[in-house]
Amino acid sequence: MRIIVHTGKGGVGKTSVSAATALRCSELGLKTIVISTDTAHSLGDSLDREIGPEPVVISPNLWAQEVDARYSMDKYWGVFQKYMVALFSRRGVEDIVAEEVTVLPGFEEGAHLLWIDKYQREGFFDVLVVDAAPTAETLRLLSFPDVTRWWFERLLTFSKGAARVLRPLARPLLRTELPNREAFETVEVLFDTFEKVGKLLGDPATSSMRLVVNPEKMVIKETQRTYTYLNLYGFPVDAVICNKILPDEVTDPYFDQWKDLQRANITLIGEAFGELPLLKVPMMARDVNGLESLRRIGDALYGDKSPISSMFHGTTHQIIPDAEGGYVLRVPLPFANREDLDLYRSADEITLRVGPYRRNIVLPHALWKLEIGTARFEGASLNIQFVPKR
Repeated sequence: MRIIVHTGKGGVGKTSVSAATALRCSELGLKTIVISTDTAHSLGDSLDREIGPEPVVISPNLWAQEVDARYSMDKYWGVFQKYMVALFSRRGVEDIVAEEVTVLPGFEEGAHLLWIDKYQREGFFDVLVVDAAPTAETLRLLSFPDVTRWWFERLLTFSKGAARVLRPLARPLLRTELPNREAFETVEVLFDTFEKVGKLLGDPATSSMRLVVNPEKMVIKETQRTYTYLNLYGFPVDAVICNKILPDEVTDPYFDQWKDLQRANITLIGEAFGELPLLKVPMMARDVNGLESLRRIGDALYGDKSPISSMFHGTTHQIIPDAEGGYVLRVPLPFANREDLDLYRSADEITLRVGPYRRNIVLPHALWKLEIGTARFEGASLNIQFVPKR
């Protein structure tokens, strides 16, 4: 099963792009499901169909689903949570409060990963298209397996061992029951699932992350940050999709300044995302609502190409921890002449100039307080070392 995840700032058109991509895949004969992981679902509006928490048939080979995080939590977290709710309730905490505080932080985002695992295991669908939540929620979703791994290995493993010793004493001393083996095994399977889906989404042979932007500077800057963090976590980004571009047939002088600004910002996208392919979608003359308007977006995006093809196989930049407590930013610069290279750094970004070309890279927060140690070419890459301030 091929997985395509669309992410970006809220309002850029991720839902329309996701629905159009899914429709194009289905019309190529691929069994396709598009799911929305945004709590403010709009997938049904885009498809002009009523959609719920279970898959709904939209057209031949196309299904859609608006994921219900609460349903997923009840299904997968319920056994362990019931024990925790009962324990808090016995201590005087109201049931409704106990139910809220016993949800693992970030689990509402993580619950979406469980559907990805389900569809991958069942093997019915050829393509899964994810209409992801806005960038901050998506980053929490994708980093969830790493966070839960720490939580599970330390806290839960300790609790499981302690429970075997304390269970016979729990009722007379604590006046409660400790979680039974079934509860711990349920949580162990759950965390294993998160781990598995994390690896699945990080495998470029299976998954593609695609960044959706508008030709607006603020949107581009936020998407750069998302791209940097996706690189940091090792998720494969293979394209940038620029949506809502004023088309050439708009000739009213009122829009001239907007068109000039968009052209400048499209140039900025090239500087910000290096060699990543840039797909373009014109601003539509009306609301994107229904299959026909989605089909037009699919035509503009892909032409005669298949959406499931991996669009980029290289690496635009990587951030790698080093042995000295710092990091190395590795930027491929094939055929660059080091004499033509200039490097500028502000607190949260690096700007590289190589001859007439410029590349802008937004830095993750972990690098903000570090200073540049060395910057040197190794092979076809520029390696910039960040070290703690002395």
